[in-house]
Amino acid sequence: MGRDGISNNDPLADKKYKGPGIFEQLGEDLLGLRRPLDCIQIEVTSNCTAHCIYCPHTTKGKNWKSRDMPPEVFAALWPVLRRSARAHLQGWGEPFLHPRFFDFVKFAQKAGCAVSTTSCGLYMDEENASKTANSGMDLIAFSLVGTDRASNNARAGADFEKVCASIKNLERALKQTGKPMEIHLAYLLLADRIEAIKKLPELMDSLDVDMAVISTLDYLALPEQVELAFYPDEQEKIARTREVLEEVASRAEALGRMIHFSLPSPMQQKYKGGCRENMAKTLYVDADGDISPCVYLNVPGSKMEEKIRVFGNALKEDPLTIWKKEEFAAFRKKLLDGQPDIACLGCPKRHEA
Repeated sequence: MGRDGISNNDPLADKKYKGPGIFEQLGEDLLGLRRPLDCIQIEVTSNCTAHCIYCPHTTKGKNWKSRDMPPEVFAALWPVLRRSARAHLQGWGEPFLHPRFFDFVKFAQKAGCAVSTTSCGLYMDEENASKTANSGMDLIAFSLVGTDRASNNARAGADFEKVCASIKNLERALKQTGKPMEIHLAYLLLADRIEAIKKLPELMDSLDVDMAVISTLDYLALPEQVELAFYPDEQEKIARTREVLEEVASRAEALGRMIHFSLPSPMQQKYKGGCRENMAKTLYVDADGDISPCVYLNVPGSKMEEKIRVFGNALKEDPLTIWKKEEFAAFRKKLLDGQPDIACLGCPKRHEA
């Protein structure tokens, strides 16, 4: 064992993993040369102690597959990390529950990636706040579905006041270190909570958070939750909501804050990669090392095989080889050509504007 209690055989410590050389670094920093992939999203764990009503972690019960990503899986991602501009460490679980989360952050940074994460906000005590502030991550988002305890109750187990306290803890730690890090709110807009979002600018101001990104329910954990989502054919419902969000964004701007939002449009949007997720430049890796186009096409414990797309496993094949596979490339091309795989047909991400 090493002094930190980690085995000397730790796969993350293997000396074969060498970061960008000086010429590559200069090319990226001074010449603006881009890496082939914009982002690799990595599910470091599917464990979570919250019980959000709209999350499959809650609704699938005993069928849910809870596990942490082993270090050897994360290490196996090195070839694709070296070719990704960003590593976003979050999937269907709470990243800070992984005992080696900060080791994963360092490993991805060694590969030359900017590193970010999204958290439920339950584990940002003073110790984790200090570690996070000193980690070198450039962005962390905290999840909310309301602007007070009552409207945020869909996130059962993720107490609203505790999330707010976590944000304050991190802000204090950042002030002590003097290191830069963006703090965002990842705000999920449910259709039955339009009134609550009207208070978002004031909440951002009170928390001193400069940015909020508003998304809608893209994955239905239960069929009856369709009323909470927004679909392209619900034009009147979407028009009313857009009017509210535009007013909210305007008030936030007056306070020196920024709100980004998107809602489904009746027409499919012409995104690079054929989807808002830009699958031509991104990929998703689950805690077992299975590689998919995006997080919605690999839900732990899902029995809906028609919605699962896995093109290989990082422990069995080089992840770049998986990315270049004929069937994976064909999947991306069909999406780009406006003829998506059946697994993507009902996804609002192709229509958001």
